[in-house]
Amino acid sequence: MTTVLSDLGAFPVTASPGEGLWLSAAEAAMATGWSLQPEGLCRGAVCVPAPSGREAEFVAGGKVNLAAFWRHMDAPAAHSKEGDIWALGESAGGRADSLRSLEAPDFTLPDLAGVEHSLSDHRGKKVLLATWASW
Repeated sequence: MTTVLSDLGAFPVTASPGEGLWLSAAEAAMATGWSLQPEGLCRGAVCVPAPSGREAEFVAGGKVNLAAFWRHMDAPAAHSKEGDIWALGESAGGRADSLRSLEAPDFTLPDLAGVEHSLSDHRGKKVLLATWASW
């Protein structure tokens, strides 16, 4: 079993052995929100085609090499030494766009009583976020 970490969360998947992160189209869509379409890998209105002449590096036998697509989109794709955990990150351009928007991403954290609170619950209100790290 392999675990894929993406902006949508952590997903257990059945990856094909070998180089790359080869997943079924359904598992790729579940883990990333990107679905395999005739025009390429698509998420919403955005589609990323495989480079002409190199399609077999990206799609073969109904499987998608997510690591190859991620790197093709200039986004980081890293895996553990054993290859059982893959992290698919956001591109530098995507992070820069988020920073320019000055809008904090939504998140949910528990308070000291264990009650969960989401930032989106406070939309339209002034919120002070205080953070701390031990390192």
